Amino acid sequence: MPGEDDLDLRQARGVRWLPASAVTTIEGAGRFVVDVGLALLFPADRITAPSLWEAVAGEDAEPFAAGMGEAESRVWAWKDELPREGLAWYGRFLYRRGSLLSPSLLAALYPGRGDMSDHRLLELSREAHEIAEALIPGPLTTAALRQLVGDRSRYDRGMSELQRSLLVTSAGVEQRGAGWPAGVVDLTCRLFDVGAGVNRAHATTRFLQTVLRATPRELSRAYGWPVTVARDELDRLVASGVAVGSSRTGYDVAGR
Repeated sequence: MPGEDDLDLRQARGVRWLPASAVTTIEGAGRFVVDVGLALLFPADRITAPSLWEAVAGEDAEPFAAGMGEAESRVWAWKDELPREGLAWYGRFLYRRGSLLSPSLLAALYPGRGDMSDHRLLELSREAHEIAEALIPGPLTTAALRQLVGDRSRYDRGMSELQRSLLVTSAGVEQRGAGWPAGVVDLTCRLFDVGAGVNRAHATTRFLQTVLRATPRELSRAYGWPVTVARDELDRLVASGVAVGSSRTGYDVAGR
């Protein structure tokens, strides 16, 4: 049975993560992401993070319980439109799941110089480099990129690498014929102001201010950092008075 401290943390997270009224517009979705800094698209078991779904449908709603309803359609469409409008980055990043980052957090985590050739400086698979190179002239549909790579599994692997490195993002959809519209992919640096350098202190502070309590392993899993780096960054927040705790007890936002 959860203790009083656990219940207090859950209540504090609910206040932090849920807007006063349900999000009903893409502009509202953008403001939500800016406020929380980071969010999953849909909630996931054993992952502690806000989600756009809960901001739209409510804390207790189950996504896709009755198929593709109005709330599901909104969230699914906004994941492609938010980046194109410059409101939030989208891709498989947080915990390797579909997630959204505010522009400021994206800038703090982006590993390159903000150039279209940033991928050339990173150790990525051949497929990832092929995809990134193909996007330099302009955005392309996922179908076109899969055809370029020539193999679905190698395409998925390369795209996952690029998203985990924050080099690419969704950029709307393209309707061709009668079926489902094709997703469009673009280089992150063409849609967002990035390239000032990685700011781990800001990224760590933003993470802790959102989840309110975290361990080094949770931070490591969320951002893909080595656990030792995550621990060092959290310890620096303790030293600066932003956080309290330790790697043994977990780190809390100071004054919560």
